[in-house]
Amino acid sequence: MCVACLRTRVDITEGIPKQVSMYFCKGCERYFQPPTNWVRCTLESRELLAICLKKLKGLTKVHLVDASFVWTEPHSKRIKVQLVIQKEVMGGTILQQTFIVEYIIQGQMCTDCHRIEAKDFWKAVVQLRQKVSHKKTFFYLEQLILKHSIHRNTLNIKQHDNGLDFFFSQIDHARKMTDFFMNMVPCKYKTAKELVSHDIHSNNYNYKNTFSVEIAPINKDTVVCLPKKLAGQLGNMSQICVCIRVNSVMQFIDPNTLQLCDISAQAYWRTPFVEVADQKHLTEYTVLQVERIEGNGRKLGAGHGTISKKHLLADVWVMRTQDMGVVDQQFHCRSHLGHLLKAGDTVLGFDVTTSNVNNKHMETVRPDALPDVVLVKKVFGDRKKRQQKRKWKLKTLTKEEEIMDVEGAQRDYMGFLEDLEEDPEYRKNVNIYVDRSKMVSVEVSESGDEDAPQISLQEMMDDLNISDGEELEGAAAPAPEGMETVGNTDPI
Repeated sequence: MCVACLRTRVDITEGIPKQVSMYFCKGCERYFQPPTNWVRCTLESRELLAICLKKLKGLTKVHLVDASFVWTEPHSKRIKVQLVIQKEVMGGTILQQTFIVEYIIQGQMCTDCHRIEAKDFWKAVVQLRQKVSHKKTFFYLEQLILKHSIHRNTLNIKQHDNGLDFFFSQIDHARKMTDFFMNMVPCKYKTAKELVSHDIHSNNYNYKNTFSVEIAPINKDTVVCLPKKLAGQLGNMSQICVCIRVNSVMQFIDPNTLQLCDISAQAYWRTPFVEVADQKHLTEYTVLQVERIEGNGRKLGAGHGTISKKHLLADVWVMRTQDMGVVDQQFHCRSHLGHLLKAGDTVLGFDVTTSNVNNKHMETVRPDALPDVVLVKKVFGDRKKRQQKRKWKLKTLTKEEEIMDVEGAQRDYMGFLEDLEEDPEYRKNVNIYVDRSKMVSVEVSESGDEDAPQISLQEMMDDLNISDGEELEGAAAPAPEGMETVGNTDPI
């Protein structure tokens, strides 16, 4: 019998379906792979071809020679695969045949997307808390989360007055975020779990896990009083210090000698202490006279720690801004801001003479070692003018907000933006985007009539959003100004 007559009598494709249904989840763009897996793969990829071949039941009875995709329009919800098979028929003759199998794409929501749409379904939650009255640390952590895309597995994010809650469908994702916080800021955490259900037949337990993360209540530009024993362990440092940076460790500086010290999370929780004065307790002063002190900090009574080379020691005479023209009372202090201050500047400081501080560590400080004023931060111009000239913006997470003090949160956010402008080391881990809604020329951006620090265009990233085939630049940012909201997916 010839080959043509043999093909008319024998069909080696019998038992192999020519039309098959496949399930595709639109939420996460994954294909269903029986029995329970959902796989993310692109069109005409090897992974998608493997899923298509596994859907054919009678393929094991023949020998598969080749398989390839036949191009179809992407929006047709059809995938065509051309197969070349061989099979031995009567008399030991091997017959080869080519045919096309059509796969129909049907929409079906996967289990993970079901849980996301449920909004209240979660298996693990990370509760981030800090017992302070301002939110600068949370704004900084939010930018770190966006940069490293740690939020991509969250089901929901809720914001409260005392912190943030991150909800996850898997406990491993919650552990990953907890480890991220432990590496980025000084904190500690506790775990707890609650039994939800129990199947006595299969002995399966369903728990809800909680990771309670507590950040050390110390923030940038705050005055602290170190315990006497801890100050001695840090190289015989002065107890009255100013916190100049908070990242994986807390860095403090002695304003009298420029001595630096780093306190890790483990060292802090062994000997905890709190802030003596934060941003809300600082008083505005006007600088009357500045005399810079040249020389090594060792000769000025510094201990055995490291001496800062970025700061300059100076004797400063200041006066309360509100008392100018009313009361002629001047204060003398020694400050680490000698490289920034000059006569006529405005500076924020902690007034020790009139403050009523309830701190047990302050009682151990000798009276002659207590200064009248501790200068913390220089004020660069008016806040509203700086906001108008600010030509950059940040992104923020999509979260449910339950904040009572909206004005306080707005004020803290403006302070966080100013800290980014004033400290290059502080902003090196933050993604800063060009704000196209405030178009300014390069000449204007590089020059200014004030000495307020600015972020150069070289440090900014160009934000790119693609929607409906059009390229949009500088999407409008919702309140607070300078902040743009992004979802749980990675930013483009």
